[in-house]
Amino acid sequence: MMINVKTTARTQLIDITARIQEKIDASGIKDGVCLVYVPHTTAGVTINENADPNVRVDIETVLDRMVPWEAGYRHLEGNSAAHVKSTLVGASELVAIEGGRLVLGTWQSIFFCEFDGARSRKVVLKFM
Repeated sequence: MMINVKTTARTQLIDITARIQEKIDASGIKDGVCLVYVPHTTAGVTINENADPNVRVDIETVLDRMVPWEAGYRHLEGNSAAHVKSTLVGASELVAIEGGRLVLGTWQSIFFCEFDGARSRKVVLKFM
């Protein structure tokens, strides 16, 4: 199962929780786990707070400080920072499903993390 994500900026965290929940609802799965996998080398996925939008801004800001876009990288394509950020954040998350609902904390959401946009991306979902 897959969802498509269209990003509009070089770096962007997009809440995909509701879209994943829609796929769970359509599948009829009640209990198990949901693997969320991003098959891109310059994007990732993370779980974090969604109550305050500044958390997203802070994450983007810290990653930009840690891994600046220009830093004498050797990769010829010019997007090494995006590759490094993807490695730091990770390409997958595993989330429990109970009673047909994602098991997330009160403030948690699942975010697609774009590091080399704007692009059209895919997120693979596997329910077990």
